[in-house]
Amino acid sequence: MQDLWRLSAADLAALVKSRKVSAGEAASSALARLDAVNPRINAVVDHRPEDVMKQAAAIDAALSRGEAIGPLAGVPVTVKVNIDQEGFATTNGLKLQRDAIAPANSPVIDNLKKSGAIILGRTNCPAFSYRWFTTNLIHGDTKNPRDPAITPGGSSGGAAAAVAAGIGHIAHGTDIAGSIRYPAYACGVHGLRPTVGRIAAFNPGLPERTIGPQIAAVSGPLARTIGDLRIAVGAMSAKDVRDPWWVPAPLEGPPMANRAALCLHPDGLETVAEVKAAVTDAGKRLARAGWSVEEIATTPPLREPAEHLTRVWLGDGYEAQLEAAEREGDPGALACLRGNRSKVFPFDAAAFSRALTRRATLMREWLALFEKYAVLLMPVSAELPFPDQLDRKDDASFARVWQAQLTQIAVPFLGLPGLTVSTGLVGRVPVGVQVVSGRFREDLCLAAGEAIEAGGTPPAPIDPAS
Repeated sequence: MQDLWRLSAADLAALVKSRKVSAGEAASSALARLDAVNPRINAVVDHRPEDVMKQAAAIDAALSRGEAIGPLAGVPVTVKVNIDQEGFATTNGLKLQRDAIAPANSPVIDNLKKSGAIILGRTNCPAFSYRWFTTNLIHGDTKNPRDPAITPGGSSGGAAAAVAAGIGHIAHGTDIAGSIRYPAYACGVHGLRPTVGRIAAFNPGLPERTIGPQIAAVSGPLARTIGDLRIAVGAMSAKDVRDPWWVPAPLEGPPMANRAALCLHPDGLETVAEVKAAVTDAGKRLARAGWSVEEIATTPPLREPAEHLTRVWLGDGYEAQLEAAEREGDPGALACLRGNRSKVFPFDAAAFSRALTRRATLMREWLALFEKYAVLLMPVSAELPFPDQLDRKDDASFARVWQAQLTQIAVPFLGLPGLTVSTGLVGRVPVGVQVVSGRFREDLCLAAGEAIEAGGTPPAPIDPAS
């Protein structure tokens, strides 16, 4: 079976557990696929084949002893280069961190390994994980395997490009302002941003994060099927006491009626026709699956939480972030910080207090919506995936990018889960829908996502386009 890399994670794990396929065979297939296509897209920027095969051998040995192996038995997965993996550099796309060798694993790595997964390689991100594009001065550019002229997304652009091209069956990503949801959208795969506290996060080799990232940043999975996302979030969400934000919330919440809201212009978003068509189509797919779908004219506020998220993420320690970006010399990181300066600087205690105080009110309004509806369907972005590096073209293009990403930036500040479901192509350019629900209701997002997915998705995995 030479094309094991094509299988879903669920199907591959079943084969490995039944010993119809060895973990070694799965790892060899994944490494061959990586060697075949990664040079064209630069999704994986660090991997050690001998370590991959060693992990596989340990799984096969455990199976031969009759030991129980977790739900990702023998499944090759990639991890983003901004989380700690013992013995590897946590570069976060930075020359400044090329020697930041992790002394221990992050909880995500440990939980994936406990689930039986094989860590295949580390995927690219923009410098500081700031952007919706993936390029940096240490690892170079990542290309979108569907169309190299468009962004692979960011900051988990390497993750999305890898899983779309068949490098690993599941990819780990992180999301503070769309960094899982947007790359999934741009590369034509699915991506889940879980609720803060669902998946434990901690980098033992790096300084503690400021409060903005603590209340908004998450790790989560990208995959080619919603079913694989379901398995991955379960595996990744095991307890780890190193993260004080982790919550022992059940993966399945109380039953709710299959009732969805659909909004084409959330908080006045100027959505292009192709995206509106995709969101409308997703609503029709849900309705055919037996859901009640109600179109609403607008949503609770999104612009205000997006502004607050930008402020507490980039404004807290702005001058130190700018100084580090200047030392790094990365044009994209500098464009991000300089382009947002007027929004976030100066940042004082009063501004910080206002943002966090207002957060409770905004969250309350959104949670009330999810008492009425199980999920909300809305755009991932106001536009189709951008031409690559659009945010660096000029000031107007930078502003255009940020304005289009309203729904991605706001959701993390509100503490909600969000799912990108890829639904089709406009030419070679992917399009899809964002499914949002109440806190710790990833199960509702995934249930709706499976119904939408049943109506068709872009083919995957694919050979990189030229």
